[in-house]
Amino acid sequence: MKIAHIHWGFPPIIGGVETHLSVLCPELVKHGHSVSLLTAKVAGEKDNDEFKGVKIKRTPLMDLNWLSRRGAENLQDVVENTFENFLKKNKPDLIHAHNMHYFSPLHTLTLERSARKHKIPIILHAHNIWDDGVYLELTTNIKWEHIIAISHFIKKELVGSGVPPERITVVHHGIDRERFETPHDPEKIIKKYPQLKGKRIVFHPARIGLGKGSDVAVKAMRYIKKEFSQAFLVFAGSKGIIDWVHTQERDIAYILHLIKMFGLKDSVLIDTYSIEEIAGIYQLCDVCIYPSAFGEPFGLTMLEAMAASKPMVVTDSGGMPEIIKDSLNGYVVRVRDWEALANRCMLLLTDEELRRKMGNEGNKIVREKYSKEIMTDEILSIYKRVLKRSD
Repeated sequence: MKIAHIHWGFPPIIGGVETHLSVLCPELVKHGHSVSLLTAKVAGEKDNDEFKGVKIKRTPLMDLNWLSRRGAENLQDVVENTFENFLKKNKPDLIHAHNMHYFSPLHTLTLERSARKHKIPIILHAHNIWDDGVYLELTTNIKWEHIIAISHFIKKELVGSGVPPERITVVHHGIDRERFETPHDPEKIIKKYPQLKGKRIVFHPARIGLGKGSDVAVKAMRYIKKEFSQAFLVFAGSKGIIDWVHTQERDIAYILHLIKMFGLKDSVLIDTYSIEEIAGIYQLCDVCIYPSAFGEPFGLTMLEAMAASKPMVVTDSGGMPEIIKDSLNGYVVRVRDWEALANRCMLLLTDEELRRKMGNEGNKIVREKYSKEIMTDEILSIYKRVLKRSD
């Protein structure tokens, strides 16, 4: 098959969808398929490039940070030409669009027209849901041949918005588990971040922001420090993200204010890390947390932590309880309950055998259910069904 993927971002932009694409697309190539990706232009990256056999086309017209500042006015012709040229060059049998049921109606409506013109079926991969009219219109009125939901939570929300359930298939994310299982030299991380040496590390691997519960993590750390003087909180994702509503700088400022007010400046690390460094920090940490404060669609970092055999504490938000089972491979606490988050972290920091048991159970679950191979096979099955209907 010739498969065209379209999304607003790809590494070095960081995020769950971006990570998902960096795993899925090369796997499709390994299966013998031709894979192309239309995505946002990033400073320092080539407009036409290749990533593990995937043909990458970058354009500023897919840059949501730029679009949110400029607006989509008077871009109709250039967006249409971009999509047309991309489709004519790659001649896909199928278009796999990620999160194009939001952000810019211009892009999605133009893509639909181009796809119909060339008689190419379109699949929507719904990684998120939103609460406004743009989401409702683009989710229900675009003639998606099929919709992939990343969790049962997302499917339920889509059905609630009026999408027939038979048009939706849940495919949980899969990961390259070997990347997180393979031993990493902790000294490389310690050399770069010497403040971590000898510390009891609590790792929050989501991008920093209030929606991801970063403020809740700081409040919990203040409590944890009273019992564990060597406790250290590590945040990830301070830059290189799609910031559609321009909130991250404001969120970070508030979180830094909390850290300063609580006297935690010497007990918190905030940075953005390479994939290799992320894997190393997982192995170096004692506990992972993801105290998301909104309807978290999935939380890919749960699988990464599980692959690294680390227990994770999450909130009962969105799709996360589908993966983390309370007292089995981690703990589930209420949204914004910093005290419950702190107590669960302290229980894990106290009990090495409990950490090991939960970590091993998580690793076993990833191997059985959430590998990149399983995910790719499930998505290929959907492709085949859609193409068969389109014949």
